Amino acid sequence: MPYTDIVLAYDGSLEGRRALREGAELAVQFKARTHLLAVIKQNAGTAVGQGLDPRSLPDDEEQRYRAVLEEGVTILKGFALRAEGHLRRGDPVDEIVKLVGEVNADLVVVGHRDRGALARWWRTPVSMSLLDKLTCSVLIGRKVRGADPAPD
Repeated sequence: MPYTDIVLAYDGSLEGRRALREGAELAVQFKARTHLLAVIKQNAGTAVGQGLDPRSLPDDEEQRYRAVLEEGVTILKGFALRAEGHLRRGDPVDEIVKLVGEVNADLVVVGHRDRGALARWWRTPVSMSLLDKLTCSVLIGRKVRGADPAPD
C-alpha cells in the first residue's frame, strides 16, 4: 500500500531521530507528504497548582520544542522532502490522533525507547489508547542493540 501522508512524531531523542529517518525513507519511496509533530506534554494539575494557565509555557521551554521541531524539518528536507512542522500542546496521544485526522494521514511513525518521553505511549493503557484511536498504520522505530541509533 503506498503511503501519501505521513505523520512523524518527533522529540529529538536518538530513538526519535532513528524513527524520523525511517519515516523519511518511506516518504521518499512513496513520494508522501510529511508532517512532523512535536508535542509539548503539559501536566494541567501542576500548572493549575502553580496558578498558571495550563496552555502557557515559559518561553525557553517553548523555544526548546521549536528548535527540536526545526531540527526535524531540516533532517526531512535533507531527504528532499516537503516537510510541514506542527507544534502542539497537550496529551501526545490526543495530539497525534488529531493531526492524523486533520491531514488524513495513512501512516504514523514514532520512536520508542525503554525509558523516557516516548515510552509512555507504549505502556498499557496509553499504548492501547493510541493504537485504538488511530485509523492508520503505525511504524515504531526502535534502537537496534549494538547499532548506532541515528545513522547519518
